[in-house]
Amino acid sequence: MAKGKVLIVEDDKNIAKLVKYNLEKEGFSCSTVITGEDAMEYLDREPVDIIILDVMLPKIDGFEVCRRIRRIPSLAQIPVLILTAKGEEIDRVLGFELGADDYVVKPFSPRELILRLKNLLKRGRPEEESKDIFNVDRLTVDISRHKVIVDKKSISLTAMEFKLLVTLIKTKGRVQSRERLLDNVWNMAAEVTTRTVDTHIKRLRQKLGKTGKLIETVRGVGYRLSEREE
Repeated sequence: MAKGKVLIVEDDKNIAKLVKYNLEKEGFSCSTVITGEDAMEYLDREPVDIIILDVMLPKIDGFEVCRRIRRIPSLAQIPVLILTAKGEEIDRVLGFELGADDYVVKPFSPRELILRLKNLLKRGRPEEESKDIFNVDRLTVDISRHKVIVDKKSISLTAMEFKLLVTLIKTKGRVQSRERLLDNVWNMAAEVTTRTVDTHIKRLRQKLGKTGKLIETVRGVGYRLSEREE
């Protein structure tokens, strides 16, 4: 049985073939497209569990594809892993700001890529035994149903944003350092900068609206979730 459906968006046929070969050897089901337009058309008609997305695509680049995915409610929670030769910090930060869940730079290790992909899929599927529902002020987080509600309105989060919010709400009132959040949420501290935490916190606050004020910055240390909005 396939471990998950992967959409590979890559215009370099050799790289697409390499990624597809290694993922299928691990038991994943894969489809490949070569343009951003093809990716959006595919996602409109076929469900997928995760997207591996190149940045330097013809016509519509990967950053714009990621932006569009995050704006469509039916697609917004699909994990997106960017796989690209654009490895500068500014590119990584932009990718995360647009909603990417992970960022891998070419040349890459197929084993590392598979590990990161598995971690993203695991985070996007809450454990069945976790039935916890957390309520803080106007915010409700239902872990088993993977739902976030503010003032009776459902909020769409990416898998990584949801994992970050769950980590904060489970440690409500206690400061979490950036390093601890990297370890608990991304589980790859050596590969992800603390700037990534700040970027995700900023986006999470924006999605939560006024309730985003619950996430407090503890200067020089990290973040904590408050008991109630100030």
